[in-house]
Amino acid sequence: MTHAPVSNLVTATGLEPAVEPASSSGSTDRKARKNAEKARKKKLAKDSKPKITWNAVRAQRALLFMAVPLLLYQILFKYVPVYGWAIAFQDYKPGRGGIFNQEWVGFENFVDLFTGVNGERFRRVVVNTLGQSLLTLVVGTVGAIALALLLNEVKNLPFKRVLQNITYMPHFLSWVIVASLASVALSLPSSGGFINQALMSLGIVQEPVMFLTEPNHFWGIVAGTSLWKELGWNTILYLAAITAIDPAQYEAAEVDGAGRYRKMWNITLPGIRPTIVVLLIINCGWILTTNFELPYFLGNGLIAERAETIDVFVLRYGYQLGNYSLAVVAGIFKTIVAIILVGAANQAAKRLNQETLV
Repeated sequence: MTHAPVSNLVTATGLEPAVEPASSSGSTDRKARKNAEKARKKKLAKDSKPKITWNAVRAQRALLFMAVPLLLYQILFKYVPVYGWAIAFQDYKPGRGGIFNQEWVGFENFVDLFTGVNGERFRRVVVNTLGQSLLTLVVGTVGAIALALLLNEVKNLPFKRVLQNITYMPHFLSWVIVASLASVALSLPSSGGFINQALMSLGIVQEPVMFLTEPNHFWGIVAGTSLWKELGWNTILYLAAITAIDPAQYEAAEVDGAGRYRKMWNITLPGIRPTIVVLLIINCGWILTTNFELPYFLGNGLIAERAETIDVFVLRYGYQLGNYSLAVVAGIFKTIVAIILVGAANQAAKRLNQETLV
């Protein structure tokens, strides 16, 4: 019995024998396959994006016309005032006339703000602003997600609406009122400070805590007050994202024996992950634009080293002292940092294959 050559068998069957890759080139082949897969996904994502054509614009002309007033508002109040940034490069004095009749000093104001007489104080207020903003962002995001998950599990609709209304109501209070309420709540028991009363009743503390005179407590006070005011309002987007999850996923998980907490962890949280990521990216742009009213109204000389933020610093050492150039420099600094943070967060989300803004 004769054996046909391998080449003849390949021709007859139309099949090629599998070739084992060399062990030395295994990592190279894996990298090549990985790069090819990335290129394929990128091409699919690019092809799936809708193309803007004149027919599409014409079909949406009513919506575009409705957007014109908002666009004009943004241009008038957000972009036109940018020419005022020229003050940052001037020794601006209102008595000299217009903005272009001032003495130009180059980057002298920038140097003075970061390394001059107020340099050390400004660096401290930047740290305070970052600390308060990051703590408020983390506490607010975690609290809003937790509340949205819990409200989603409430099956009694009337009771659920009542809970939502109760948690939404503080959002509509002025920050001035909220600061006053926080001041009273954190005061001594004789002045109506129910927080101290509760802590003493539970045996956590033996004597009243002077919250508004101890610097180390202030960041937590800002985060806690912001959480109470905005908790319910921040859950709106998360609840809306939860309603977009396919109910069939919950039914399938229930058939498999998953409980409420397992469904929260494996279905609800992954379903709202894109919303969480996008909101975090947007909030990164507001890191240096922390709440102004709470540090201003609750802060005092005893806790100024932890309470003073960039906005309070600009008000006290910029506008009130007539140093408008310093105030504009601080505003430019905040804008540049916000752009960098949003861009970095967006790029990080893209590398992690998460939802992005652009």
